Amino acid sequence: MKRIAIVLAASWLLGGCAAVALTTLGVGMATGVSHTLGGMVYKTFTAPQASVRKATMGALSRMQIKVKEAKRSGSSETIIARAGDRDVEIELEALTPNTTRMLVVARKDGGILRDGATATEIILQTERIIGPI
Repeated sequence: MKRIAIVLAASWLLGGCAAVALTTLGVGMATGVSHTLGGMVYKTFTAPQASVRKATMGALSRMQIKVKEAKRSGSSETIIARAGDRDVEIELEALTPNTTRMLVVARKDGGILRDGATATEIILQTERIIGPI
């Protein structure tokens, strides 16, 4: 009888987790920003790579994140920046002439710990600058 009571109590307590998870999922889906478990954040824009690059630079400037380097390789461009104790790497990949995928990774002091919140905010600020297309 005790076991049944414990299982029922645990089931009741864990029921709240589903509501929190669904709320979190809904918020993530509303922004249109995708996350991976590794803290990498990405979004595909319906805009040319040059427009997304310009908006990204504007977002970094608005956030006072210092750009260290930008390099191009084929249809991709990588932007390396620094925000406080975070190293930020942004990859802009032209999928088509009018579609660009943006991947952002923010690492604390170049280590393995990733900051998904900072990466998400960079994408959201970029999206705000691009505006509706």
